[in-house]
Amino acid sequence: MLHEVNLENFRDINTPFYFYDVEILARNLKIIKTLARKYDFKVHYALKANSNERILKIISANEFGADCVSKYEIERALQNGFHSQDIVFAGVGKRDDEIEFAIHYEISEVNVESIEELIVIQEIAKKLTKKVNVAIRINPFIDAKTHQLITTGMQKSKFGISGKEIPGIIHVLKNSEFLQFVGIHFHIGSQISDFKVYKRLSFVINRYIKLLEKSGLNIRSVNVGGGIAINYGYPDEPIHEKFEAFFKIFYDNIIDFKKYQFKCEPGRSVVGNCGDIITRILYKKPVNGHEMLVVDASMTELIRPALYHSFHKIEPLKVNSSIKKYTVVGPICESSDIFGTNIDLPESGRGDLLRIRSCGAYAESMASKYNLRPFAKAYFSDDF
Repeated sequence: MLHEVNLENFRDINTPFYFYDVEILARNLKIIKTLARKYDFKVHYALKANSNERILKIISANEFGADCVSKYEIERALQNGFHSQDIVFAGVGKRDDEIEFAIHYEISEVNVESIEELIVIQEIAKKLTKKVNVAIRINPFIDAKTHQLITTGMQKSKFGISGKEIPGIIHVLKNSEFLQFVGIHFHIGSQISDFKVYKRLSFVINRYIKLLEKSGLNIRSVNVGGGIAINYGYPDEPIHEKFEAFFKIFYDNIIDFKKYQFKCEPGRSVVGNCGDIITRILYKKPVNGHEMLVVDASMTELIRPALYHSFHKIEPLKVNSSIKKYTVVGPICESSDIFGTNIDLPESGRGDLLRIRSCGAYAESMASKYNLRPFAKAYFSDDF
């Protein structure tokens, strides 16, 4: 872990940078793998959370599948140890070339999000004279009780197919020689802490299984999505109980559970707590009666606070008993480039290093070059 690494090793490294603890990642993977076997789940890691190649190699070596939402994620998954038969492809707006790519590499399944997309996939498969496995992403109209910008299963969501479109979907599937229906897919949101919504999802899944099987379609797989929350306030919280509860809800509430291959697609909960951003204080600046710490990390390395007003714990990399309150801001020319307000930190100043926690997910993967800043480098605990 970071506190076991000699601080002096960081002094000569250009900041900001991502720091990944491979021991924490390995521990997370072992826990998830053990529980997935216990409850008979196939886990597909969501690349959108973090597509760092070293991270992917570690995850694929643990026999996880991959959940991809672009051709480029499929390509990176294949390059870093994931097998094509263990890759699922979702996304509300797949381009034709992306669909062709997925068909060419014979991935496990393409998760379809509209009836028009299903027709396009059929036409492309016919042109290529190749049969393609498809699963139908159904919008269950469930409020995931999370941030409105990361909720994906409500009535006005752009994701998934509504129940009223199912008869048309069934018609296309039953009349195409190039579409192989394999199952159903759901995803209701991210950073979900109220697990009662997963129980509600179980009942919706039961209803659609019954409907589709009654229509004559054979369901092989059921993908329940992901969305398990991590604790940003307490980054070292163990993940065992959350994953146990997640798997058990579906295991206990799905009728004839063992009849189907159950899949899930966690991302944040796999990698979130294994990564930090290390940043250096550039200036201490008094503003309107309080002090700002201007650091060299910014929204280009971690956009979540600016995008969602989300909280990330900030810790010092030095010991000092004198505590003060600071606002920690980045250097970008945007007023939203703020990491935290009224943060309790030891008295700090120019040159001191800070650690922004829980940056293993949606930090490096959402990085940008705004203001022409270069991408920050990534280092791993076993590099030191």
